Amino acid sequence: MTLQAWHLQVKRATAIFDSFTDEGLNAEIAPGKNRVIYLLGHLTAVNDMMLPLLGLAERHYPQLEEPFIKQPDKTISDIPSAKDLRKYWADSNVLIDKTFASLSAEEWFKKHTAVSEEDFAKEPHRNRLNVLLNRTNHLAYHIGQLVLIKS
Repeated sequence: MTLQAWHLQVKRATAIFDSFTDEGLNAEIAPGKNRVIYLLGHLTAVNDMMLPLLGLAERHYPQLEEPFIKQPDKTISDIPSAKDLRKYWADSNVLIDKTFASLSAEEWFKKHTAVSEEDFAKEPHRNRLNVLLNRTNHLAYHIGQLVLIKS
């Protein structure tokens, strides 16, 4: 069920991003707020960071961290193109899908890399599944923002 929820949110976000032209991605969600292109880069960067957090793979787009995680929108002018960000988004989701499909139910309950063995023994809910739930909610939150611009 958790994977189905994840896939549904990715599908929704992709449909929204695909509904914008490359130029349209520069639209602000609300006056003075993040642009759609920033959310595309932000969500791609977060997804890319998820696989190493789960201990499953290395990042493919570390260059997205500075402009889309560490900095607010519009503070870095040299960001990847809309075309590149769309490709990164699509490619990262294919990789995530393949990786997630390879995990058994038991593997979802293993610790993630940001928790120590000692802390995990005390708090076993700090597992891979919890990360996926958190990231699914994070994605849904930003979809809510994107829906505002489409209404």
